[in-house]
Parts: sequence; C-alpha cells; structure tokens
Amino acid sequence: MASVVKIYALFLGSALLMFGGGLQGLLLSVRGAEEGFSLLALGLIGTGWSVGFVAGSIAVPMIVRKVGHIRAFSVMAAIGTITILLNLLWINDIGWILMRALSGFCFAGAAMIVESWLNEVADNKSRGTIFSIYVTINLGASTLGQIAMSVTGTAGYVPFVIGAISFICAVLPTAMTSSPQPRPLASAKLDLPLLIKTSPVAAVAAFCCGMANGSFGTLAPVYGYEQGLDAAGIAMLFAIAAIAGAVAQIPFGRLSDRIDRRMVMVGLAAASATVGLLVVLINPSQGWVMYALFACYGLAANPLYPIAVAHANDFARDGDFAKIAGGMLLILGMGLALGPAIASMLMSSIAPMALFMVTALFHAVVGVFAFWRMRVRKSVDASERAPFQPMGNDKQVTPESVAMDPRADSDGEDDIIVRHEPAVPDELIETAERGSHVQDRTV
Repeated sequence: MASVVKIYALFLGSALLMFGGGLQGLLLSVRGAEEGFSLLALGLIGTGWSVGFVAGSIAVPMIVRKVGHIRAFSVMAAIGTITILLNLLWINDIGWILMRALSGFCFAGAAMIVESWLNEVADNKSRGTIFSIYVTINLGASTLGQIAMSVTGTAGYVPFVIGAISFICAVLPTAMTSSPQPRPLASAKLDLPLLIKTSPVAAVAAFCCGMANGSFGTLAPVYGYEQGLDAAGIAMLFAIAAIAGAVAQIPFGRLSDRIDRRMVMVGLAAASATVGLLVVLINPSQGWVMYALFACYGLAANPLYPIAVAHANDFARDGDFAKIAGGMLLILGMGLALGPAIASMLMSSIAPMALFMVTALFHAVVGVFAFWRMRVRKSVDASERAPFQPMGNDKQVTPESVAMDPRADSDGEDDIIVRHEPAVPDELIETAERGSHVQDRTV
C-alpha cells in the first residue's frame, strides 16, 4: 500500500481519462441518434474507435521512444481533447467516425503510458495489488463518466466541454509526478498460431466477446433511445450493466479457479445468450424489466473475456503469457471493430432489438464451442493454475495492461530487468574489475 500511496497521481490521471472516455463513448451514441445519424453510421463510430485503439496500441510505443513519456502523454491527451471538441463543432457522421478513430488512437497511447508508469513502480509482491486497484479505479471512473450524462444531458455543449476538461486535466497529475520515467512501452507480442494451438477456446471466446461486447457497447445506447429512454435513463441503464459486470468478475473468476474454467464459460455464455433472446422476445420499453435484463447481461457477459484469458494462461508455457495475451488482444480488436458494423446493418434492416440477436448468437457460439472442447481436452489441475485476475473494460485493454498483469511474471522478464539503475559504461566496469584484482593480489 505504500507503493500505491506514492503513485496516487498516476491513478488520478487514469481516473480522469476513464471518466472522460466513459462520458464520450455514451454521449456520441445517444447524441448521434438524436442528430438523425443512420444506424450504420452509429455502428461505424464504434468501429472507428476500435480500429484507432488497436492502431494506437501498435504505433504509440515507437512515438514514446522518440519523444519520451511525458511529451507523448501530453500530445495524446491534447489531441483527445481536440477530438471531443471537434465532435461538438463538426456534427457530421463521417466526421465523427474519423474523430472517433483518432480518439481511440490517442486514448490507447495515453492509457499505455500511465500503465507503463504503474508497472515500473510495481514489483512481484505489489503488482497484484496495484493491478487490482487500477482495474477498480478504471471501472469506477468509467461508470461515473456514464452517469454524468444523466446530469449534463446530451443537448448543447456542456457534456462535450466536461469531457474535454477531464481529458486535459489528466495531463496534470502525470506531468507533476515525481516517479521516474519508465522503461520503453511494451509492444504487442503477437503469435496467433501459438494462441490457437495453446487454447482454441480462448481464441474463439476473444473474437466472439469482441463481436458481442463491441456491438452492445456502441449500439445499446441507441436501442435505449429508440425505446424512449431519456439521457438519464440511458446513463443509468449502462451504469447498472457496468456495475453488475464488475461485481460478477470476482465470484465467477474465483469459481473458475476451482472447477474447469470452460464449465464457467459455458454457464456465462448460456446466460448471456438467454438474456439476449429474452430482449428480442420481450422487446421491453421503459420500466424495471429493461433495467433487470441489462443488469443480467452485464453480470453474465462481462466476466467471459477475463476468464478466457485465464484459461489460455493455464495451458501456456513459461514465457508465453505475453504472446498469448497479445494474440487475444488482436483477435478481440477484430471483433470489436466488426461487431458494431454488422449489428447496425441488422438493426437497420430488421429492428433495433436485432442488436441482441447478434449478442445472443456469438455468446451461444462461445458456449457450444467451450462445451465441445471439454469433451476433447482435459482441464489443468486447479493446483497448477495461475489465479484469476479481474480485468477492466475489454475495449480498453492494451499491451501494457498485459505487461502489468501479475501473471506476466511467468515470462521471467522481471528477473532480468534492473529498474531505475543508471547505465554503467563497460569501460568503468572493466576498470573496477582490474582494481578489484589488484586489491586481491595486494591482500
């Protein structure tokens, strides 16, 4: 906890980022619907974010190597601020898609820099605590950002300005921190054949979770709007789903530590698919039924991806965790990008409730495939598994999140990296060694 107190500024910067990100993501979907954007355009806004986020996760480490962490973070936060203000000044569907992609790029970069700082001050003993606190703060701040829309509403300029203030204020804690600048950012280690060979279930779950959760996160606000909810109702709807999903991670994750994780995945996937089908059949309007269904969806759907990551890690060899988790990020990003576009087309051609046909279909695929794999391959003994770790919103996981994960200790990198130590030239080392030999002979 002493380490946590020292880096409170980094937690504060991350919280401000997540607050603005939660507000912006929900605001654009609802305001876009109010402005008369087509469902396809609204879906592509979510696709733009995912494409930009993946691109940022790959490209930002190279930027940081050239200009340093503080300058790169300031640039990312500044451009993120500009994009949300341009969303206000340039209300156009094509413009919002482009701005959303740029916003995703900048958000990925800023989040990676904060995470690399946190990873730098963490050691093997404190990493689990810091990682858990970081995830909790992010989930809480993102949910508060969504709830803020119930206060600001969606009309006018106020919600956009509040989001911009949150983004630019995130620069201050990072710029003022006394923590040493970290080592270069982690680059995504991709090895898709290794991932598929190690855990086919994890690969399928990553893609299907991306398709379902990307569609839900982008277009469920539009569904709520079409059902007659106001800004406050939509914000509370999402807050309930997010809180239920966050609370569910620990009990279901711990359960997966004790029994076959695939059995837990089958149960959660079946529950998620059932909730989707109930929404399609009932098509609830305003009222407690809609809130209850959204809470059940968050409860069942949100823990699926973290459990899939844990399952992949159970079968990974020492040193392969980063490669496997990086491969899952790439597959997840593909689903996050494709899901909103496909769901929006179905919603346009059928009805808004067709969104939940998409979520039900892909959750059903996860459940069926995991059940089949249980009959093909035995589970790893509970005593040999790495403990489950909760994760934040799967739309905001970066390669640095993987590096900060306590399960990455098995890669052995922390055992060979000496941090915050000044580099010693080889000439001085040789001189010291010669002096030591002379001293030994004298003695």
